[in-house]
Amino acid sequence: MELLTGLVGENFGAGPIPTALVAHDGEHFLGTAALIECDEETRPQYTPWIAALWVEPEHRQRGIGAALVDRASQLAFTIGAERVYLLTRERRLSFYEGLGWKVLEANAPELGLFILNRDRDD
Repeated sequence: MELLTGLVGENFGAGPIPTALVAHDGEHFLGTAALIECDEETRPQYTPWIAALWVEPEHRQRGIGAALVDRASQLAFTIGAERVYLLTRERRLSFYEGLGWKVLEANAPELGLFILNRDRDD
């Protein structure tokens, strides 16, 4: 699996945020994740965020999602972030906790949603 960072479409500006990470095997799309300024408008003080993680169903359980999240985190740290955030539903909480993410806010901004964070030194 190769990870390619691409600037695609109107969601992307001149700086490192926002950035899309695309996992592919040759010409076969495997998954994607984004590094964005903010994923929760009620928490603008939290920045940057990893968002829109997606792995094609037939390629799940192969470490692709974990690799995308890790690469997006490392990109955030490389550009100077000390902490990075993400928003997930309860059913995906154990996946992120297994990658070392910590719950910052439970049931926020609504019941069943969790804001997680990971620090540079974690």
